[in-house]
Amino acid sequence: MSFRDIVNRYATPFTTGLFAVSAISGVALFFHVGMSVFHGMHEWLSMVLLVPFVLHVWKNWLPITNYLRRGWLVWPLAVSLAAGAVFAVPALTSGAAGGNPQMAMFKAIAEAPIATVAPVLKTTPEALIARLKDAGVTASAEQSLAQAATAAGKETRAVVFGVLAAK
Repeated sequence: MSFRDIVNRYATPFTTGLFAVSAISGVALFFHVGMSVFHGMHEWLSMVLLVPFVLHVWKNWLPITNYLRRGWLVWPLAVSLAAGAVFAVPALTSGAAGGNPQMAMFKAIAEAPIATVAPVLKTTPEALIARLKDAGVTASAEQSLAQAATAAGKETRAVVFGVLAAK
């Protein structure tokens, strides 16, 4: 069986099957159902979907060029690009939109003054400063964990995680 035979036989069926998996998992993620089950599946199998999609486009290149020549492909692609831009542009132009909430929390803890972070961690600023000193970081209550880490020549992430783990 030649490569062309394999493409002709399997490109469209694999594109269809993986699209179905991507669509079902995407709908589940949209409605926040089975997030832990569908998240990895959706990401990875959507990446795998690219292979049969490319083969499907290669197999159907002549009809696709006919769509393009007649203008039937231009509007659907333009509308699809515009729909994507509705979601992408606000996220790209606003530092606050989207993103991982855990990273936002990490950044808030790292950049807040130690006097502000300590009560959140159910401790006093003095006790938190003592924890930092034990880890080789000299700090004051007015400094942030990030400032104290930088001054000590340590990674902010390591200092913040060390403080959080030392409960």
